[in-house]
Amino acid sequence: MDAIGKAPVFPQWPQYDDEERTALIRALEQGQWWRMGGTEVESFEREFAEFHGAPHALAVTNGTHALELALQCLGAGPGSEVIVPAFTFISSSQAAQRLGAVAVPVDVDLETYNIDVAATAAAVTPRTRVIMPVHMAGLVADMDALAKLAADNGVALLQDAAHAQGARWQGKRIGEFGTIAAFSFQNGKLMTAGEGGALLLPDEEMFENAFLRHSCGRPRTDRHYMHKVSGSNLRLGEFAAAVLRAQLRRLDAQNAVRDERWALLSGLLAGIPGVVPQSGDPRAERKTHYMAMFRVPGLGEQARNDLVDRLVAAGLPAFATFRAIYRTDAFWDGARPAETVEQIAERCPHTEAISTDGIWLHHRTLLAEPEALHATVEIIAGAVTAA
Repeated sequence: MDAIGKAPVFPQWPQYDDEERTALIRALEQGQWWRMGGTEVESFEREFAEFHGAPHALAVTNGTHALELALQCLGAGPGSEVIVPAFTFISSSQAAQRLGAVAVPVDVDLETYNIDVAATAAAVTPRTRVIMPVHMAGLVADMDALAKLAADNGVALLQDAAHAQGARWQGKRIGEFGTIAAFSFQNGKLMTAGEGGALLLPDEEMFENAFLRHSCGRPRTDRHYMHKVSGSNLRLGEFAAAVLRAQLRRLDAQNAVRDERWALLSGLLAGIPGVVPQSGDPRAERKTHYMAMFRVPGLGEQARNDLVDRLVAAGLPAFATFRAIYRTDAFWDGARPAETVEQIAERCPHTEAISTDGIWLHHRTLLAEPEALHATVEIIAGAVTAA
């Protein structure tokens, strides 16, 4: 430990107790370990849908597959375009590209880090099939404006809600917007089984379509291999679902703690000269805080990376923010827009800034006691001064 502050104590992640142990034994002893014979996956789907106010949920293997499956159900494919934030994890764009669609990056808001509605509107073309907002760090994007934009242009709206389990916007839960929403349960997420994902689906027809496609196109009662549609095996196993049922039961309480702690942490961060925390939106009544995000404007990528290393060395679970998707090799491996990197960067100045001077802390930071947050800010202040 150097002189920039005493290492705070954070809870471990993932969190678990006897409820997960009991759930795993329950899944084991039922004697059927896949969804077609067991009960854990169906029970989780019912509970997850109810928690989010959705008619249906479908559990799948991971969040990336959830996005791919949703896009396939919405008709994305060769010749179509999917508008995505330029500042997001690469799965948002790769899900479209894996289907042969072109992912079209648009800029984000400099304060919330969510997709910019005006930039999205400017990117809509006759080939646009889907608009995919990402609820960055659990802050719901402007669903009112995005829903109107999608409806006015006759395109689908798909929520990438990988960060937003339990989030709310203007009194609505994620499942109450009438769109598909995709979730991730990867090891670092707000609830986890190591891997896993889910879709919320707004009606029976869409659920049945997604179910077929996630199970090799095969109806659940089929005994003669009558595969109805093109699909893959994206089925979640019973053990993962059992763990997720236990994780879901503690999610609401954890979200409340994170929201309370973010109010403290963001206020303290704002008091450090040169540090700007991610802002909120008064219409987002519950932010889930998958990440505690802030910027050091003008720092530059290398200096930012050095600062992250210094924070990690001091005991903080700190990370550099996502790289702009168009500045990864993966983005250019497959279907791609006609623009160059430089052309996309020119119309995405906010993404350029956030992706080079942004930092995030893992959400377990926000489950720590207040004294740990004060110690965290002391470390960050010392590191920023030394940067």
